[in-house]
Amino acid sequence: MASILKTRVTEILGVEYPIIMGTMGQQSNPEFVAAAANAGVFASLASIMSRTSQGLREEIRKTKSLTDKPFGVNINLLPMLSPVDPAEYTEASIEEGVPVIETSGRSPEDLAERIREANVTLMHKCVGVRHAQTAERLGADIVEVVAFEAAGHSGRDPVGGFVLFPQVADSVRIPVVASGGIGDGRGVVAAMAMGAEGVCIGTMFLATRECPIHENLKKSLIEARETDTTLTFHSKGDPMRALRNPLTMHIEEMEAKGATMQDIIDVIGGGKGRHAAAIGEADWTLLGAGQGVARIHDIPSVKELVDRIVGEASSVLERLSARTTRG
Repeated sequence: MASILKTRVTEILGVEYPIIMGTMGQQSNPEFVAAAANAGVFASLASIMSRTSQGLREEIRKTKSLTDKPFGVNINLLPMLSPVDPAEYTEASIEEGVPVIETSGRSPEDLAERIREANVTLMHKCVGVRHAQTAERLGADIVEVVAFEAAGHSGRDPVGGFVLFPQVADSVRIPVVASGGIGDGRGVVAAMAMGAEGVCIGTMFLATRECPIHENLKKSLIEARETDTTLTFHSKGDPMRALRNPLTMHIEEMEAKGATMQDIIDVIGGGKGRHAAAIGEADWTLLGAGQGVARIHDIPSVKELVDRIVGEASSVLERLSARTTRG
């Protein structure tokens, strides 16, 4: 395997490949996370799926029963309508022997000292240079930087990865993981060339056999092009990139009319939205997806996807090396 795929990220996380499966709020359950870990990449349980810290403990134990490879727990620090105590969930993760805690959203300042004391790896996900520098100052071991192309909450500044990744890599000493618009081996090599030591891929993993979303939603990802995503929640200060459909258009109309966040949540997470996701009604499901969705052409297993990406990256490196030699 090419040396470029062995980095400080693989060393710190204890994984075979410098690839992180993006944490997905409603999908990153024990089975999905274990499938990624067993395929040689890193993944984190979504703590927001557990209503209590005891529930999180049970999810961690279940994941351990499915894989002997390392995995993490994501502690979401974004504002939530049904907030949980991040410190309580962090403590549960530490006590259950989780080797890595991934924080996302606001600064992990309130948690960083406890995570360091426990000798647990802190990986922070953020959206810009200033936030990456703050994470490093607080003692983060790895910083994941999310570009504008990414699914989910990619920040308010419309800065693409080709600009953002090298800027962040030049601004910190800790390893940088690039996230946004990366869907194949070419993207992996490009991110490495810009100074990243790992990549975070989310959207591609949505369309895998192990991902716990309805098959109709996976088919909608296959059909989507790079222009078929949109940003919702502009008026709420925390835009989210999702697949464009009648639901996102309805949300945009609600925002234009001054709807509250609770009004929007009632539509998305209420009976209609929950039922739509369960039965695979793609038009009325809020499905986070990045512009890299255009790279989805089939529904492989997680291992098949990982092997494909790694194989592509190796082929790209070989071609580049051959060109350099000929030159």
